[in-house]
Amino acid sequence: MMCLLAAIALSSFLFTADPKGGLQIASVKVYPASKRHHTSKKQELAFVNFNITADLTPLFHWNTKQLFLYLEAEYTNSQGVKNEVVIWDRIVRRKEDAVINAVGKNKYMFRELSSTFKNVAPAHYALKYNVMPYVGVLTYGQAARTVEPVAFPESQSRVS
Repeated sequence: MMCLLAAIALSSFLFTADPKGGLQIASVKVYPASKRHHTSKKQELAFVNFNITADLTPLFHWNTKQLFLYLEAEYTNSQGVKNEVVIWDRIVRRKEDAVINAVGKNKYMFRELSSTFKNVAPAHYALKYNVMPYVGVLTYGQAARTVEPVAFPESQSRVS
């Protein structure tokens, strides 16, 4: 039984797929956080609107249980620290659902730990995936990436 499972796990490496997709960042807005989001320190939050198109069906084969798809912002802050922040994700369980056409905004709070996006380098955004097999190791990949980095604008005041 162990030999069969090992053979199944190793055979998954024979099925290499390189899915491609498109990623456009429609807008990035930065606002000061309200008091309820953070207690003592002033903080800024970024809101990213995006358009994703991708065909991930080549990743599905007999050993694919599901895909974990996520949008990641990659940037270097004003202190020179590289950050990779997941701002949106989706689980794809069936091959029929693997053609992605998503228009939306970040699902998770996107804030800079130094409290401000001022003087932060522009960010690249990448659509990445994780293939979760029935048997074997997890595999990672990238389906789309912004060509040009997207700058963080000056903070805007919130309208109540």
